[in-house]
Amino acid sequence: MEPSPTYVVWSYLAYLASSIVLTVWVAHTLHKNGRIFLVDAFHGNEPLADSVNHLLVVGFYLVNFGYVFLALRLGRKPWDLASGIEFFSTKIGLVLLVLGGMHFFNLWVFSRMRRRALHNPSLPPVAPQERLPQAS
Repeated sequence: MEPSPTYVVWSYLAYLASSIVLTVWVAHTLHKNGRIFLVDAFHGNEPLADSVNHLLVVGFYLVNFGYVFLALRLGRKPWDLASGIEFFSTKIGLVLLVLGGMHFFNLWVFSRMRRRALHNPSLPPVAPQERLPQAS
């Protein structure tokens, strides 16, 4: 069957709108709730944690939007309402899997960083309390 231009356009628009909304919502949620985790992972260094958090969100957007736009061409185009729904659900399902995969990868990386930092605590230097007499 020949794809219907109406179903193709509406399926693409629904897919793009939903993917963008989902990506922005997940990025916002991770940015807001991940800050506490990053501050702990960076031993209370809030400026560093905020900077890394922002960089993670930028990378998250780049990877996910890149995937969303590249995946638009993949698969068969819808020719009726049922195939339009299948097209939409397949595309959104793949976007959700990519979002989840990136989320768990980030958690894995930062949990390893945190675990390493907890096992190797670097203590700040302590000022001397007294001087030893020099041998004459």
